Amino acid sequence: MKNLKKRIRNGETLFGCWLNLGSSLTAEIVGMAGFDWVLIDLEHGAGTEKDVLHQLQALEHTPAAPVVRVESYERQRFHRILDLGAEGIMCPRINNLEEAQRAANAMRYQPEGVRGVAHMVRATKFGANAKDYFASSKDTLLGIVQVENEEILNSLDDIAAIDGIDLLFVGPSDLSMALGIFGQFDHPRFIDALKTTTAAAKKAGKATGILMRSPEEFNKYHDLGFRFIACGADAAFVTSGARNMVDTLSDLRSSLK
Repeated sequence: MKNLKKRIRNGETLFGCWLNLGSSLTAEIVGMAGFDWVLIDLEHGAGTEKDVLHQLQALEHTPAAPVVRVESYERQRFHRILDLGAEGIMCPRINNLEEAQRAANAMRYQPEGVRGVAHMVRATKFGANAKDYFASSKDTLLGIVQVENEEILNSLDDIAAIDGIDLLFVGPSDLSMALGIFGQFDHPRFIDALKTTTAAAKKAGKATGILMRSPEEFNKYHDLGFRFIACGADAAFVTSGARNMVDTLSDLRSSLK
């Protein structure tokens, strides 16, 4: 474990990015670049649960702590990923307190939760560290709920207070679409939703996160109270690099005429 949850509790500002290609190689490249955390995306990404294993292995020797976004709050989605050794789970499409509680329960062993016990898995070093893992997982595994719709805004105080929900993470595109102002990230309704989110988290002693479109937005979101901030993705990095190279070579070729 790379102390991600501890660092968040200490109030550090941590930056990360998305991994949506399902590639262990791009995971390793991005991890070695120096991000504090990375998000392996099973909701919209190209990879499957099988690919997560190889990405976690690739990230092991890098500074980046691996978080995985699962597809739903169903507990089996959590169990497999946690057993593989993820340091946190991000759960999308949470609408209300009941669903958030189910997500929190899936993170925890009994009696606090419903996570199944398995000894011979990667998270426990295939049994060698099982006792310590079972004892410490409550304090080391990061539970993240996404704020993506109007309904959840009405329950944020209660959701943030759940033991096992450590961070509220805003999905700007989905939230702005749900508010009827898609892509208008300076709209008063969107800013109000951000303030509602950070206020609920602060009241409960929890943290907030968001995905930025560009680094130029960093100060804006940091000033609003966000400390778990993402920007970019492995697919975007490859696309940008490839396009920049083609543009450069095209300019050079044009200059020969």
